[in-house]
Formats: sequence, structure tokens, C-alpha cells
Amino acid sequence: MEDKKKLLLIDGNSVAFRAFFALHQSLERFVNHNGLHTNAIYGFKTMLDNIIENVNPTHVLVAFDAGKKTFRNGKYSDYKGGRSKTPTELSEQFPYVKKMLDAYGMKHYELQNYEADDIIGTLAQQGEKKGFETTIVTGDRDLTQLATSQTTVAVTQKGVTEVENYTPDHVEEKYGLTPSQIVDMKGLVGDNSDNYPGVAKIGEKTAVKLLKQFESIEGIYANIDDIKKSKMKEHLIEDKEKAFMCKDLARIRCDIPLEVGLDDIAWTGIDEKELVEFFQEMDFKRFLEKMKTDSQNDTSRKVIENVDFIALSQKKLDQIDLNEDEEISFYLEILGENYHNAPLVGFALNIGTKYYVARDTKLLKNSKLRKFLENENCSVDVFDGKRTFVGLNRLGIHLTAVRFDLLLVSYLLDTSDNSNDLGKLAQMHNYTQVLEDEEIYGKGAKLKIPEKDAEYFGHLCNKVRTIKELRKSMMQKLASNHQEELYYNIERPLSIVLAEMEIDGITVDTNRLEEMGSEFKERISEIKETIYQEAGEKFNLNSPKQLGVILFEKMKLPVIKKTKTGYSTAVSVLEKLRGMAPIIDNILKYRQIAKIQSTYIEGLLKVTFKKDSKVHTRYTQTLTSTGRLSSVDPNLQNIPIRLPEGKKIRQAFIPQKKGWQIFSSDYSQIELRVLAHISHDANMQTAFSEGQDIHANTAMNIFDLDSPTDVTSNMRRQAKAVNFGIVYGISDYGLAQNIGISRKQAKEFIEKYFQVFPGVKEYMERIVESAREKGYVETLFKRRRYLPDIHSSNYNVRSFAERTAMNTPIQGSAADIIKVAMINMQKMLKEKGLKTRMLLQVHDELIFESPNAEIPILEKVVPSVMDAAVSLDIPLKVESSHGITWFDAK
Repeated sequence: MEDKKKLLLIDGNSVAFRAFFALHQSLERFVNHNGLHTNAIYGFKTMLDNIIENVNPTHVLVAFDAGKKTFRNGKYSDYKGGRSKTPTELSEQFPYVKKMLDAYGMKHYELQNYEADDIIGTLAQQGEKKGFETTIVTGDRDLTQLATSQTTVAVTQKGVTEVENYTPDHVEEKYGLTPSQIVDMKGLVGDNSDNYPGVAKIGEKTAVKLLKQFESIEGIYANIDDIKKSKMKEHLIEDKEKAFMCKDLARIRCDIPLEVGLDDIAWTGIDEKELVEFFQEMDFKRFLEKMKTDSQNDTSRKVIENVDFIALSQKKLDQIDLNEDEEISFYLEILGENYHNAPLVGFALNIGTKYYVARDTKLLKNSKLRKFLENENCSVDVFDGKRTFVGLNRLGIHLTAVRFDLLLVSYLLDTSDNSNDLGKLAQMHNYTQVLEDEEIYGKGAKLKIPEKDAEYFGHLCNKVRTIKELRKSMMQKLASNHQEELYYNIERPLSIVLAEMEIDGITVDTNRLEEMGSEFKERISEIKETIYQEAGEKFNLNSPKQLGVILFEKMKLPVIKKTKTGYSTAVSVLEKLRGMAPIIDNILKYRQIAKIQSTYIEGLLKVTFKKDSKVHTRYTQTLTSTGRLSSVDPNLQNIPIRLPEGKKIRQAFIPQKKGWQIFSSDYSQIELRVLAHISHDANMQTAFSEGQDIHANTAMNIFDLDSPTDVTSNMRRQAKAVNFGIVYGISDYGLAQNIGISRKQAKEFIEKYFQVFPGVKEYMERIVESAREKGYVETLFKRRRYLPDIHSSNYNVRSFAERTAMNTPIQGSAADIIKVAMINMQKMLKEKGLKTRMLLQVHDELIFESPNAEIPILEKVVPSVMDAAVSLDIPLKVESSHGITWFDAK
């Protein structure tokens, strides 16, 4: 007996819209490393997984609308005329939703002049004729007209993870109608979303009542004299033409000329490799973790040629002759991401045609190779200089000889394509003679070094061979891009500065952290008791279900949103209830402090090294497309300082010695100053040159005020959001969400901004045109970001590339400036023989620890060094402060 054929048809536009708005409160969280918003993609993916599990389809098609105009607009010109413009943050995601569907192996299709509904209706009918069991997934109840004994319409509820299944019986139960009568009901009632009117004064209940009596619109008008209510009868007669027109608009066509058939949409499953790559591009780490790829068993890619190697003993290592002008490639293997404490498990080096390898890294301590690595007149090629520097430092070896850093050079050649795995990175440069680490070592709990020397040593030697083979071609590309100065003068020296900062670490007062933990626990307990008093009973405050009952059933607060398990008590919901009851503010406060307690108090205690009471963060130098640094294990750039309790965490960061202080210097509004420089906008440059408050200045112009004294704090806040929003290429929708105004008002703000600063508008037009011509944009220091989609025929893809072209030179130049400042600062500290140490970089801010006696020196020297990092048309501004803790220094 054949397995049942199951057809899955998905309304792509509807599901994407649902996914986007279900997660629109989390726009800032759902952004990948290229700046692409990903909330709709994330939600769509979640829906796909749920529906696949429930349906187990054999055939799949996702239908999309081909454009705004269809045959229905020819019948009624205002069809869908009232709809707002799709937010840019959503429209830019549609091409990537389709790319994800390709990775899922699912056909997607659109047809000019028709809607996705019509594609779905036609395929559903074809499937029915061939005995398919069909499921339609949509957020639009109009499609319930397609429900039959073989076709179920699954309508998404409250997002995309929960659906309501419409069968003919369910339609009958819900409306008292048959599916075919849904179009009659729409004809009578109309549809606000699709902007067609229906019959005046007839709502859904009245329509259902009429259809139960007369079956259809045709039946109603055939028996119009039987209607007793004169007003209703009058409206029906007057709007007869509208009723029939609206019924026709609502009717889904099931016979349109498709270019795909059921045979074209058979589904055989996902392409795991393609999906993994897509999730990596989107930064969907959780999805990547869940996927069980077959990479460990993949034997399709083999190393073409293994090298002969010499397994080293101390004696053999000492016998190697190393001249100062020798060119060597070196690789230190560290088993784990955190190279500050992960095991050092081996090393390999290439000298000429010979390859040497060993498991015991302690062999390096007293060897000629150590002297070579520490000799500044020598040169060595490595994969990741910072990682290698820190690893060797753990052996007491101070690396000074790096010439070629493959990871850094690869990153500069294309900031969009980077990986910390040498095997993956080599493939990006069309070199395949090395495997990925996961293929050799496994991953997760199964991560281990192979016992067989042939396998393990072969892998290490292939790594150093890769470094050797790729150096020449990659350095030639770097030279042709005029990026050698960026590499030699900024990124390579910065990698050593960062390594030294990481090794130094920053001291954590664990006693103060524990005290704060106790204080927060007490505060949390007090807030809980207050909440219980306001609720009139005790309950599990961490249970959304129990909290929902208290708020919406017992306290009768308005229901904002429901989920499949009850009432939503998400932050976005609670924010809308602010001011309606004191309990809401207390619940929000409870959650904030509880998160700080778990993430920053308990989290920091876990990663503080016991041997020195310090945290040693790792700076990722090759992650972001703009060149900004990020921090991990722990992330010290993300401590929530807007909340008093969050800012208090900084009290735990202290100097390593008594009689020392924490010293902080940061650039003020550096991205806006960069914008003023590269746009040559006279008004903006004047404001900065005269020392005006740029946000107050912008507020005056946006709100048509005469004096800075007329600017309220709220006006300044909104103007600040506009200023920085422009830097990040914000849309009217995004700005409206950020500052709580209407989309129309946000659009007016942006338009007024460009009137006030016309040079900024001209810059944006100029840089987009340059990107179209060159295919990339650059920072002031020649850092490139390639924009392959700048010529895309797809408007949404092209628009995202244009927005990226506008903001990358601003953000990237600001990132480059502070990198130069860091290099110059470290050099100055050493030249002056100061004991001060540079500890942290937090975006535009540098943190130091310093003896009290050196504070006056820093107050003069640090701002001067930071000011001199670059010469702009307008002055940079550096603000400094100091105190006994990081908290006191701000």
C-alpha cells in the first residue's frame, strides 16, 4: 500500500508578516553580523519546523505575492489601497526567507497578476483531484473558503507557532457556515485589510444570519422582499453592486495558469550543508546547535596530498637550524575556543620543504624556535596571531615575529566571509588541502584529539602548509586593494595590543559581587512580597500561566495577547499595561533585577579566574562587517548601565593594587563627528566646531524652535534617536518603534533632518552611487565592505545593500579611529615607562588602571593621543574621568 501523499501549501507573505510582527519588539536582538534584521526569518523557520513535524509532507510549495497590482485591482482600483508600506526591516528579509526555503529544499513560486491565495487555491484543487491530503498554512482567514474533506486550512494564531485548523466542520462550528459561504460573508461584510467595502451597516453576525436563511448573496437578492427590516433591506438594495463585486474579489481563483505542477514540488528534505551555511550567515546559533549535520561522516572532500612530517623530540627540535631570514609557518593547537585556559595540545611548523610536528608544547620552552619567535628581526606566518600570542604566553614565550596573519588578512579582504576554523577559511580562498577541525576532532562532548599520530600530525601539518600556500596570493590581493597600510599599521599591531590586554585582564572584587548578589536577592525578595500583596495571594511569579491568571482574570487588566498556554506576560505586553496597576512596574523591576543577578552577578563569578581574581575577556577582531570589536567570555561591552542595578555591577571592577584607580576616556559622539567630516555638511560641522549640543541643535531644527532653552528632555531624546538612527540607516518604521511615535511622524522627522543637514543627504546619495560603481564601500582607512547585492533586481535586497553602503563608512571609520588610538596609547605607555595598563575597550571608550601618581599624566596624555588618532575637518572630543572602581570612573 502506497504512503498517503501529503501536500503542504504555505502563504509566504502572510506567514512572514505574522512572524515579523510577532517578534517586532525584538528587532534590535534579531540582527545578524551584517546588520540584516532576521526576526521574520527566525519566526518563519520556527513555523516551518512545527508544521513539517505535524504534517510530514511529501509535496511542498510556498506561494508569494508577485507585486502590489493584480487582476483584482482592475476590478476595483482601491483593492488593498489602505495598507501601510511594508517596513524596510521586513521587506529586506523576504529574499532571505526564500534563500532559507531553497536550503529547506522547498519550491517557492509567485505569478504576476495573481496573489499567493490563487496559487494555493489552484494547487489545492489539483491535489484534491489526485487524492492528496492537503494542509494550507496562512494567517489569512479568507483561505478558509478552501477547506474540504481533504484540505485543512491551518490559520496561525498569536504569532506562527500556534495554529487553528479549519475543516468544514470547524468552519460550521465557528461561523455556522460552509466554507463556500465564506466568500458570501466577505461580500456582505467587506474586508478592511483588503480595503473593499461590502454592504453598509452589515456586520459578521448579520451576514451569518442572512446566509443561514438564504444560503448565498444570490439567494438573498432573489428573496429580497422577504427581508422585513426596512433599513437593512434599503442598504442591501443600495449596495447590491458592491456586494457582488466584493464577493468576486474575495473568491480565490482555483484555475489560474500555473507554470508549476504537483510533480514539480515533491519534497525530499533539507540540504543540511546549505542550511548550516544559511544559519551561520544569519547568526542563528541556537538552530545550528540543534542541527545534526553529517560533517563528521562526510568523506566527499579528501585532502589531495599529505605531507611527510618529522615528529619532534627535544633533541630533534634543538637540531633545527634557524636563521633570522628564515621563512617559517607556525601553528599552535589549542583545543577549545577560550585560548586563555583551553589545553595546549600540539604545534607544527614548516621550514622550506620540511614539516615538523609534536604533541608536547613544553618542548618550545627551551628551544631555538623560542628564540626565533621572540626575535623581532625574524618573521613567522600564523593563522591567528592573537590566539597564538596568548597561547605562547602561557608557556612563557613572548611572540614578536608575526609577519602574515592569515585570519586577519582574510578578514580584511572580505569582512563578510570569515571563520575561526582554518579549514573553513581555506575553502573560502579555494584551497581544499586541509580538513575542518570538526572532521578530525569532533565537537561538543565528543571533542578530542586523535590518538593516532598519522591522523593528528597530518592535520597539523596540513594547517601550516595552508598558511604557507595562501600567504603569497592573499598578500597580493591585499596590495591590489591598497590595504597593506590597514593591515601593517592597524590590524596586525592591534592584535598584539588586544592580546596583551586580554592577558592582563581586569580584577574583579568577588566579595563585592557576592555582596551585590545578596543585596539583589534581598531586593528581589522585597519586590516579590510587594507583588504578592498587590495580587492578594502568593503564586509562582516565574510562571507566565499563573501570572496571567492573576493579571487578567483576578485583577481584570485588559488582555493584550494570548498564547496557546494562556495569556502572554511578555515584556512588550507588560509595557503596554504600565500605569494601569502598580503591580506591573514591580513585575518589570523584578524581572530586570533577576536577570542582572543571574547573568552578571552569577555569570561573572563563574568566569573569574581563581588564580588572579581577574576576568580575561576575548576580543573578536574578525567578526563584524564594520570593523568594530566585540567581547566574549565574558562580554564586558554589554553590561546594562541604563539600569541603576546594572550600572552598579561596575563597582566590582577594580584596580589590581591599592593606591591605584580606574581611568576612563571616551570619544563623544564620534560617529556623528565622522559623519560631519565625510558628508562635508556645513551645518553639522558648524555645530560641532562651535561646541554646540548636536542633539539639542537637531531638536531645535526638527521641532522649529528658536532657542536651545526651548528644547525639552524628551525632544532631545527623540532628536538623539534621529541622529544615531540616520547613522545606522534607520527607516521610518524603525524610528517610530524606537521613540514611540507614529510612523508618519517618524517619516516627517527624517525628512526634516535632511532639510537641516542637506550635506548628509548628498553624502548618502553619493556613497550609494560609488558603491554601485565599485561594488564596495570603504572607511577612511581603506577597510572594505563588499556589497554584491547593490545591483540586485530585487528591490528589497538592493535597498538593504544601499543602506549598508550609507552607514558602513561611518561606523567602520569610528571603529578604525579607536583602534589607532589603542595602538598609539599602548606605545606611549611603554615609551614613557608608565605603570598604567590599558584594560578594556568598550566601543568608543578606553579603560585603564593606573597608580594614583600617574592620574595627572593620563588626564593630559590620553585625550591628546586619542585626539591625534586621525585628522578630521571638525575636532574630536574626548571626555575622561577616574575613580576607585569602574563605576566611580563614570
